[in-house]
Order: sequence, then C-alpha cells, then structure tokens
Amino acid sequence: MWLRQGEERGSQLPPKVSEMPLPQKKRWVSMAKGLVLGALFTSFLVLLYSYAVPPLHAGLASTRTPEGTASCSPEPAELETPANSSAGACQPRRDIVFMKTHKTASSTLLNILFRFGQKHGLKFAFPNGRNDFDYPAFFARNLVQDYRPGACFNIICNHMRFHYDEVRGLVPPNATFITVLRDPARLFESSFHYFGSVVPFTWKLSGRDKLAEFLQDPDRYYDPNGYNAHYLRNLLFFDLGYDSGLDPGDPQVQEHILEVERRFHLVLLQEYFDESLVLLKDLLCWQLEDVLYFKLNARRTSAVPRLSGELYRRATAWNVLDARLYRHFNASFWRKVEAFGRERMAREVAALRRANERMRRICIDGGRAVDAAAIQDSAMQPWQPLGAKSILGYNLKKSIGQRHAQLCRRMLTPEIQYLMDLGVNLWVTKLWKLIRDFLRW
Repeated sequence: MWLRQGEERGSQLPPKVSEMPLPQKKRWVSMAKGLVLGALFTSFLVLLYSYAVPPLHAGLASTRTPEGTASCSPEPAELETPANSSAGACQPRRDIVFMKTHKTASSTLLNILFRFGQKHGLKFAFPNGRNDFDYPAFFARNLVQDYRPGACFNIICNHMRFHYDEVRGLVPPNATFITVLRDPARLFESSFHYFGSVVPFTWKLSGRDKLAEFLQDPDRYYDPNGYNAHYLRNLLFFDLGYDSGLDPGDPQVQEHILEVERRFHLVLLQEYFDESLVLLKDLLCWQLEDVLYFKLNARRTSAVPRLSGELYRRATAWNVLDARLYRHFNASFWRKVEAFGRERMAREVAALRRANERMRRICIDGGRAVDAAAIQDSAMQPWQPLGAKSILGYNLKKSIGQRHAQLCRRMLTPEIQYLMDLGVNLWVTKLWKLIRDFLRW
C-alpha cells in the first residue's frame, strides 16, 4: 500500500531528470581528462620534435661551418689514392669516413667500424644528442660532439646528409672514404615499410598492400615538399647530398655520379656484402677478424612480401637517379673484383664465411636471429620502426669462453646501445624511446 501511494505521489510530481549512473559518469570524466592530457602531451611532442629534428630544406649556407674556421687538414682538390694495395706489405689504415646510407646493411658495417675503433683506441666524430648528425639537414662540423675548431678525428660513420667539404675538414688528408649502395627497388621497398608510417602522404593509401597501391600511380600520392618525403624517392642520391628530385636528363645527374667516384675510394654493394668486405679488408690492410660480422638491423622475412616483377620495374623507374648511380658502381665494383682476382676473391669470401659461421656457433644462443619479443636482454634489443616489431635481434649465449666473450657481445650489440657504450650523448634518442615505450608505439 505504501509503495502504491508513493507511486501515485510520484506520478503527480514533475518528471525527474534521471542522473547518470556513477560508474558511467566516472568513465566519462576519465575520458575527458585523458583527451585533455593527450592534447597537452601531443603539443609537447610536436615542440620537442621541432627542436630535435632540423628542417629538411636547410641550405648549405645555413649548415656550413663559418669561413675561417680551422680545419683538421688542407682540402685537396681530389682524394689521394690510398697507399695500401694487394701487393707487398702495408699498414692498417685508421682514418676512415663511412657515408652511412639508409637501408643498405650499413648498420652491420657500422658495427665493424665501432669494433675496430674501440679495439685501437681511435677517435670518433660522434653526433650530439642523437644517433645521427641532425639528418636530414646537411652535415656540419659543429654538429660533432665536443667539437673544437681544428679538431681531427679518425672515424666518422653515423647517418648524415653528406657535405664533402665539412666532412673533409675533420679528417687527415689521407683518410679513406667509403659508402654502400643497394639495388634501388629493394631499398625503396625496405624504406617504404620502415619509414612509411612517418611520411604523412602515405596515410592516404587505404589498400591492404600500400606499397603496390603507391607504385601503381606514385605521382598521385607523392609530394616532394611533404614531411619526410625524401625517404621515398632516390634516397641514395639524397643521402649523398644531392637533389633527389633532379630531372633524369639533367647533366648534373652524371656529374654527381662521377663526383662520387672521385671522392670515394670504395663503394660497397649490399647484395655482394662479403665480396665488398674482402675488398675493404684489402684496401684498409685489415685482418680477417676485423671484418667478421653478424647481420644487424635485419627485417623479419615474413614482414613484407618481395616485390613482383612489374612492381620491381615500377620501383626502379620511380627511383631512376638511384638506379643510374647503382648501375655505375655495380660496373666499377666488378672491375675491382677482376683486378683483385676472381679465384682469390672466391677463396677469401669462403674464409670469411667460415669464420662468421664459427663465431655464430660460439656467440649466438640458438644459432639464429629471433623476433624482438624473444630477445631476453634489453641491451640486445634493436630499435624498431613505429608501429611494428619487424627488426630481428639476437640472444647472447650464457656461457662463452673468456677469449671470445668480449668480441661476441660487441658483434651482437645494436647501434644505439653501442653508441652509449662508447660514451655518446643520446639524450634526444633516449627521451624519444621513453615516450615510445610509454605510448607502446
């Protein structure tokens, strides 16, 4: 009766606005707070990135060290030919400029240089704050950590956009200049999947196979002035300091290729990495142990299908400047192999592979590279592209003899961790990693 009367009284009162249940209200409040914090955090990241990443189109005038700044050595009209040769005794060369190109097995070669420099107590020119020299801006001497006018270094090897005069001023006149190239179509495929998520014009691609969709009509999507656009066309040309948007018929294209030939003593090829290392060992008068390696920063095979015949042709045509560069140095590479001797090359490649296989059995737990999730030691965890865990790494064996323990660890250490071991200030890279880990990017 009481309940019915209450109901009757309630029916005579104005309708009451229903209140949101408490758990649901709390959830909406939390979401609102999250949106506000997210907006503030995003603004902070934009400001940080604006500070840490230089403008893409910074000109040579804005990056070059001021006139009159002391140089390590006089700038020769052309590089001197290294005194070392296949014949007779030679002295190991310790002054080396490695122009580190992207997605060309350059991280593996970087590890070789780190080990050699560390073993012999050489002086590296390292970047300050990050693991590259403010790429994609042009290299300048004042980007080197603890740089002082007139400072001289043995090895320069981190990512940069090459500026010959600035680099030349940091090394002795007899320094050896090297770089590495890769088949441009394969390089483009790798770069597209590694860097595509940070190139905004690729966000317009809606298909499941974004690479194939892009190559069907690249001019529809590509914006040469877009953010990070350099990663997706003629990246080798760009890294070497040239205009990656030149018309293929422009005479400057061939002039730039010949300039690379004059400036670099050896251009290695990623597809013939072992043969390249044999030539490098001979050029530098190094020992076999100095060029042993494990493949670092390699992508999981199943992560991306290989380009088909038609897509391969389209990718090559899209990167036509790099294709001309690669064809030129592919021909000169095999001329060097002929001069070295085919039979001798086969013997030395076989010796290198046997030595690498021996180190694999000694150093690597399970004998092979594994997915990022299976890497047990964070010191062995490679840097991953945004939104993916496609880069493989290694587990170091728990019990390694004293003779090989140090070499094994150094051979397996990824670039970022090795730079920190060598005392490089990587505050920007470390902060970016903390942010990525927090957001699970």
